[in-house]
Amino acid sequence: MSQSLKGITVVALEQAVAAPYVSGRLARMGATVIKIERPEGDFARYYDSAVAGQSSYFVWLNAGKQSLVLDIKKPEDAKRLHALIAGADIFIQNLAPGAASRAGFDSLALRRSYPSLITCDISGYGEDDEGAAGAKRKAYDLLVQAESGLASITGSPEAPGRVGVSVCDVGAGMHALIGVLEALYERTHTGIGKGVKVSLFDGMADWMTVPLLLHDYAASAPSRVGLAHPGIAPYGVFASSDGAQVLLSIQNAREWRSLCENILLRPDWVTDENYSTNEARVRNRHNVDSEVQRCLGKMPRAQLIQRLQNADIAFGEINSVSQLSEHPNLRRISVDSPGGELTIVASPIRFQNNNGEIEPEMLEKIPALGENFLDV
Repeated sequence: MSQSLKGITVVALEQAVAAPYVSGRLARMGATVIKIERPEGDFARYYDSAVAGQSSYFVWLNAGKQSLVLDIKKPEDAKRLHALIAGADIFIQNLAPGAASRAGFDSLALRRSYPSLITCDISGYGEDDEGAAGAKRKAYDLLVQAESGLASITGSPEAPGRVGVSVCDVGAGMHALIGVLEALYERTHTGIGKGVKVSLFDGMADWMTVPLLLHDYAASAPSRVGLAHPGIAPYGVFASSDGAQVLLSIQNAREWRSLCENILLRPDWVTDENYSTNEARVRNRHNVDSEVQRCLGKMPRAQLIQRLQNADIAFGEINSVSQLSEHPNLRRISVDSPGGELTIVASPIRFQNNNGEIEPEMLEKIPALGENFLDV
C-alpha cells in the first residue's frame, strides 16, 4: 500500500460504486478509510456472490477499508458518526438525494463545525439546494448513460447500447477523487477544507463534449457505428482469412501512407483526393473499408498481425473476458478477504523511485460487514 496519504483519515458514508471508488483509491494511497454501513450492509455486497461468496463489485472497490455498522437514524449512532467526522480529514457520502442532510450530516454544516474538513458529495444530477433539475431523482449508471446521450451514440446502427461497465459511476468517482486530492493539496497551504460536489450526469456530460460540440457547431452528432468510428476511417473491425477479428485504427497521414504502401499495396491512394485525407476517407468509407477487408482477408491471423506490426499500424484484437484474464499485460495483486485470498486487478497507477524500481502495491483485506468496532 502506498504511504502517500498516511495519517489521513477518511469517513465514507457510502454505497454502490461511485463513492466507494473514491474512498477505495484513497485507501490504496495509504489513507485510513472507515466505511460506514447500514446494519444490512452496503447493498453492493449483494449484487452477486461470484468471488468466493462475495460480490465482484464489493471486492473491487473496498479493499483496505474498515467497516463500521451504524444506523444513523438512531441518535446514539448519529452521535458516534459526528465524533468520527470531527477527527477526520475527509468525509464522503453518496446516499439518496437529501438523505445525508436529513440525518444531520449536511456537508456545509459539517465544514462550519470542522473548518479543516474536506467533504465530498456525489449525486446523480446535482443538488436540490442548487436548483439542479432532477436533483430528487435516483440516478443509477444505466439511467445516466441514457440521460446523458451516451447510449444514443453507443451500440449498433439498429439500436442504442449500454457501455458494458458502470462508466458513469466510475467517471463520477474519478472526478470526485481528483477534486478531493485538489482540496487536500490546497488545505496544506490554507489549513481550510472545502466541499467537493460531483454528479454522475456532469461527469458523463464532460466525457460527451466532442459529440456535443459536433452537434452544437456542425449539426452532426455522431451516429451509432458499432466498433467503427464515426469520424475516422479506416477505423473498424476486419477479418483475417481464418476468421480472426482485428480492429484497425488509422489516426494520421503517416499511418495511412504505411497502410497503403505496405498492406493495401495501393500507393496511389496516398495522394488520391478521394482518400488522401481523413475527411475524404470518411466520405468514401464504403470503398475504403471494402479495399481494406479485401487485402486483410487474404492473410491468416498470424501473418496479418506480423504485417501490421512491421508496418507500425495501430491495431487490436477483439478479446473476450477469458482472453483478458490470460492477457500478458494484465497485472494482478493478492488481497485477503472473508472468503479467503483473492487476486484482483492491480492499480493502473504505478510509482517508480529514483533508483528506477517500481514500488510494489499491497492491500489489506476486504472487510467483513461491521468487523471494526471503534470506541468513539
